[in-house]
Amino acid sequence: MSFVIKNLEGKNIRSPLLDKFHLNDMNFVRDDKRMIYNVMLDNGDPDNAHLDETFELAGPRESLHFDPAKVRSAVVTCGGLCPGLNSVIRSIVMESWYRYNSRDILGIRYGYNGLNPAKGYDPIELNPTVVQTIHMDGGTILGSSRGGTDNMDILVDTLERLKINILYTIGGDGTLRGAHRIAEMAAQRGMDLAVVGVPKTIDNDISHIQRSFGFETAFSIAVESISSAHVEAKGAYNGIGLVKLMGRDSGFIAANATLAMNDVNYVLVPEVPFELDGGNGLLTHLEKRLMERQHAVICVAEGAGQGLMEHDASAIEKDASGNVKHKDIGVFLKEKIEKYFRDKKIEITLKYIDPSYIIRSAPPVPNDSIYCAQLGQYAVHAGMAGKTDLVIGQWNNNYTHVPIELAISKRRKINPNSRFWFSVIDATGQPERMIND
Repeated sequence: MSFVIKNLEGKNIRSPLLDKFHLNDMNFVRDDKRMIYNVMLDNGDPDNAHLDETFELAGPRESLHFDPAKVRSAVVTCGGLCPGLNSVIRSIVMESWYRYNSRDILGIRYGYNGLNPAKGYDPIELNPTVVQTIHMDGGTILGSSRGGTDNMDILVDTLERLKINILYTIGGDGTLRGAHRIAEMAAQRGMDLAVVGVPKTIDNDISHIQRSFGFETAFSIAVESISSAHVEAKGAYNGIGLVKLMGRDSGFIAANATLAMNDVNYVLVPEVPFELDGGNGLLTHLEKRLMERQHAVICVAEGAGQGLMEHDASAIEKDASGNVKHKDIGVFLKEKIEKYFRDKKIEITLKYIDPSYIIRSAPPVPNDSIYCAQLGQYAVHAGMAGKTDLVIGQWNNNYTHVPIELAISKRRKINPNSRFWFSVIDATGQPERMIND
């Protein structure tokens, strides 16, 4: 996949940042200053370095494509709720208004559905007064929704009618796919439209991006649920605390919360298959744990263990974003564990906790707030410079421009052979594999 960033033609507007802050050339970023994707050398041989795989660095440019005083921007939030949405909206508005003197900013309501006139969701005007305190609240003042991309022509027609020059799309995989299509269609029509994405997904599963906003808040709050499960488990003889966390295809929340808490005994993620029954199955190991310690904590990601449950292939459901609706692994595990010990006439007390919507609706923790603010600033820098069909990313703690097509090329997942996963199983003490060979 290409790492090349697309640019709208023409770049001769002098950035107002040059006068406003008296910045020197060290404060601006050149397009030819890039960052290596793979910073590791195979066998220490520089000839094996993939120097063609480099990110364009994010940041302000001296020359802009758009005249900030004349540009019209729009912001849209899509998909499920996530900590930090309001913080990103606020950052985009504040950066546009105060740093670039760009005052024409619209908020598209309820995701991509807000670009369909038939829905009746008129856009709202955004300014510093409107967004002044929204970063203190969870959710999004614009509202959000999944889908709305069935007829992309309608969405692009609306952007053209509204005379939008920069569209900031805040969302995950499905949102970015829609943004990529909008950018392609706008180019085909000859529209002067820059499309800039901001990576929002609690699951942290966007490819070629170190972390998405909301993720740190998600596993930080998840720690509280794990702590509660641990207290409940220790408070009863043969107590079991079972916590289900988000993670449709990637188990980063469960894994990171486990590392942060260090009181989890078994963490189950989509990337690592496991079995329930048999000598090396989860239930046998859980029984041994209870016989030795009289309590246990299990943390399971929502997408784990799907192969253990019966599926009717003809009845597979998908949400409006095109994601397969998974069976509820949390309730399934709860019932299987209770039946296993009931059949063995072993008394247990199991407490099941699912904090998913509590996490999604929370405001961001401080470090996430910083990240959201900077993502918004870098998004505005990219948009004003005429960068398009890209998402703002972070790699090795540097902010980058990632082509949307690259970001959606695959889902980012835990590598079961990585040092990261080894540190997780080292913290839990669980077997490396719970599969009966």
